[in-house]
Amino acid sequence: MVKIAVFASGNGGNFQSIVEKSKEDKYINYSVELLIVDKKNSYAEKRAKNLGIPCYIVIPKEFSTKENYEKKIIEILNENEIRLIALAGYMRIISSTLLKAYENKIVNIHPAYLPNYPGKDGIGDAFKAGAKETGVTIHYVDEGVDSGEIIYQEKLKIKDGWNIEKLEEEIHKIEHRIYPAILNELSKKIKD
Repeated sequence: MVKIAVFASGNGGNFQSIVEKSKEDKYINYSVELLIVDKKNSYAEKRAKNLGIPCYIVIPKEFSTKENYEKKIIEILNENEIRLIALAGYMRIISSTLLKAYENKIVNIHPAYLPNYPGKDGIGDAFKAGAKETGVTIHYVDEGVDSGEIIYQEKLKIKDGWNIEKLEEEIHKIEHRIYPAILNELSKKIKD
């Protein structure tokens, strides 16, 4: 069983789907050991409590440098023997400190079909642009913004008449289905 940590900044919907899938599917090769959030009182923190997953609140402003902030996170990850990190709505750029410690072991889910609509509002950007299709991308994390090697992508056709809420709903359905499956596949490779 590969121990994973999930990082989130806000709602935590993907975090919850990752945890629930690991608890209901006997063929899952990972266990979610902890959640790291970068903001106090996030909804993800409440989800962690309800799911019985330890939650660490690590606030960047409480550290003198980004390097020190990430060193604290690495300390938590090492104490818990974490082997894979899943970013799920974590709204921070990962720097070389954490990237070197977990090389090719940090993955992100992005709510757009990259390279289109990178950044913090992939859904909103696609909607504002009047895109006919978008999707979801799971990729390795590098020092850029949604620029790492793509692991998996799935397209979504945007139907006429959809509002932003409907688009968000459809994107989240895809995310919640594919992220646990891809994390499971990556965990199998780590185990071997």
